[in-house]
Amino acid sequence: MNERWRNTLKIYHLLYPVSKFIMKIDNMGMSSKLSDVWVTLNRKKTVTEDFHETPLKRCLSTLDLTLLGIGHMIGAGIYVLTGTVVKDLAGPSAILSYVFAAFAAILAALCYAEFGARVPKAGSAYSYTYVTLGEIWGFIIGWNILLEHLLGASSVARAWSGGLDSLFNGAIKNSTLTNIGYLSHNNVWISDYPDFVAFAATLMVFFVVATGAKFAMNFNNFFTVINLIVIAIIIVLGFYFADVKNWTDHGGFFPYGFGGTWAGAATCFYAYIGFEGVATASEEAKNPEKSVPIATILSLGIVTVLYVLVTCVLTLMVPYTDVNPTAAFPFAFAQQGAEWAKYVVALGTLFGITTSLLGGAFSLPRAVYSMASDGLLFQIFAYVHPKTQTPVWGILCFGFISALMALLFEIETLVEFMSIGTILAYTIVAVSVIILRYAPVHKCQFKLKPQEEAPAADDVSLGESSSIIKKSKSHDDFGRLKDHLKHLPFLKSFDPGNATIMAILVMLVAIICFCAVLVPGYQYLADGAWWAICLEIIFGAVIVLCFLTLIAHEKNDAFLTFQIPFVPLIPCLSIFCNITLMMKLNYLTWIRLAIWLALGLILYFAYGVWNSRERQTSQYGEIVGYTGDASVSCSTISKMEEEVVEPQPKRAEGEQVHLGAGMDGF
Repeated sequence: MNERWRNTLKIYHLLYPVSKFIMKIDNMGMSSKLSDVWVTLNRKKTVTEDFHETPLKRCLSTLDLTLLGIGHMIGAGIYVLTGTVVKDLAGPSAILSYVFAAFAAILAALCYAEFGARVPKAGSAYSYTYVTLGEIWGFIIGWNILLEHLLGASSVARAWSGGLDSLFNGAIKNSTLTNIGYLSHNNVWISDYPDFVAFAATLMVFFVVATGAKFAMNFNNFFTVINLIVIAIIIVLGFYFADVKNWTDHGGFFPYGFGGTWAGAATCFYAYIGFEGVATASEEAKNPEKSVPIATILSLGIVTVLYVLVTCVLTLMVPYTDVNPTAAFPFAFAQQGAEWAKYVVALGTLFGITTSLLGGAFSLPRAVYSMASDGLLFQIFAYVHPKTQTPVWGILCFGFISALMALLFEIETLVEFMSIGTILAYTIVAVSVIILRYAPVHKCQFKLKPQEEAPAADDVSLGESSSIIKKSKSHDDFGRLKDHLKHLPFLKSFDPGNATIMAILVMLVAIICFCAVLVPGYQYLADGAWWAICLEIIFGAVIVLCFLTLIAHEKNDAFLTFQIPFVPLIPCLSIFCNITLMMKLNYLTWIRLAIWLALGLILYFAYGVWNSRERQTSQYGEIVGYTGDASVSCSTISKMEEEVVEPQPKRAEGEQVHLGAGMDGF
């Protein structure tokens, strides 16, 4: 027995090193495969010399883009949303609700403007994320953008149909129910009746988009100008009938308290969704580097002023308690004896909703085209008609899907489902701005301004009054700790750019946790629950620490195109506002988003990851690295040492080379 045991131990000792070696090899193979998968999923879109070339027609001016942004934002919101916020949420303080919502929207718009000028591609946030974060993240955002535009066009078409039906006192709806019947009863998804008017309106607008970008913009400009004229008439007449007592009586300016104003701001934020349409059209702009930032900020500013003015006149004309949420302005003018104004408002509603519908129809096929041209969606959607220079197959296919959804689905479900994908895209764009600004120069794919040369020592006169010359920032400093902070423990061990990526990811998680306690658990905070207060303090401290980590590093402010000021403050505030809004959405919306993302990831892993254009180009190795204009400073050149080696005699024919001595050091 003992002998058998000893033999077993001998065999074990002989086999153990072998088994350990096999396991090590297997683990190395597994880790190598996982590493390859990670690299594949995070491969970035390469910015080449012909990156700005496009088969689409560059024909849009700054005015076209501005009117596109105004038309996309100022549709149903100004006529429908304003009455709901005033009556049910904020009262006259809805004016401030629009101002607060505009602040959050401007933060997101600035991030879009920076990328829109730098990456003038039809994919908008999808293209920005693809260039900055990687392919899988770009696809997720692009997939959500498709959802946003698809549902946006459908929901706006339903609103257009409702506006037309109101002119005929509901005759269209009643006739459909009488002749066709009900589709469903009290179903949150399916409409009560098939909306053929919305179906036809959607097809008509997509047909306009298919005729060409310039014709579609002229169509949009015409309707937007008429809508602005109607809004101007409403504002002038509204101030004529204004009564300041409506702000002092009936509960005052804050009848629902300041909390009602904040609740109204969360709702009003969705009235500003649409400014990203300017970025989507950037690939067809004549001068996107200049036009996109100007058009984005200008359109958002004009829309904010209009929202504030129409809310002023509505709350001054009638007490907020008498506002009709479904037809706020016609009812308000009727109370003042101006019955004819009902038809003016109805006309403005139809024109406004038409431009909003056109904005969604214009953006949707271009987002599809951008993903398809990168190989992440089916290649047929990347086809551009040679005459109209539009992605016709994307317009036809997704236009029909959008029309079908307008025919069958309820508008409330469409709008709520659309919101979460939009806000998610805003958040990722803000994160991308921070990562790009703190990336080291060798990871930057964009052209930079030449770095400033430090004055030579011989040119500096030393005297009693001479001051210390500040060291000029080199491109090589981007992503590194600032000079006076280079010895910070822990942070000094990171490679350039890695500490800031870690900081923004930790901050993102901390903001999500902070808002998860703040929004759903607000009542616990109001009641002074110690655990809720402690959690907010902890998460708040982590957010501040991560922010300080970001500002401790040198940021890249040498881009040739538009750059937003106060980075990382503005993107961080945008992230916080967006996540707060996402936390206010219904849990069913999150479930629907998860299902939509699951479908998208199935498509990506089944088709996109194998047909990606970056996969095809990566087979030839990395061709383009840093393409900036960063010149090497004289101080850097002076530190370089050149080893001069004497030319060696030619080797005689047939002479062998012995590598043994040269390999001893390896």
